[in-house]
Amino acid sequence: MIAYVTVGADDLARAKRFYSAFLPALGYDLEEGPEGLSYVMPAQPGQPVAPPDFYVKPPHDGRPASAGNGSMVAFEARSQQQVRDLHAAALAAGGTDEGRPGFRDAYGAHFYVGYLRDPQGNKIALFSCDPNEPGRDG
Repeated sequence: MIAYVTVGADDLARAKRFYSAFLPALGYDLEEGPEGLSYVMPAQPGQPVAPPDFYVKPPHDGRPASAGNGSMVAFEARSQQQVRDLHAAALAAGGTDEGRPGFRDAYGAHFYVGYLRDPQGNKIALFSCDPNEPGRDG
């Protein structure tokens, strides 16, 4: 079980604008502190394990933050429409497009995904795979 994910950011104000454009819509609360931004999913009654926290922080070694080559963090949306809406909101909040929302031939028939880069260059995916929504072939 993944407990948390951290990405680096040199400009926390820009990072906050980007991530706050879509993470609250997915149920994350923002906690700000001297160490950076913490996006936390509130624990639900009866939920055995809390979803992983997502942290945005300057690197502890004091060197500039950099995006990992081949690294990506994916967030699950409730629907294809929410993927489209949140992808657009993240672009408007300073992200860059890495792949418009839609189906990809290499993935399952119901895997609907949009890709972004945050202002620091970290790759982010927003996806939905609801079998009750239209699929790639239907």
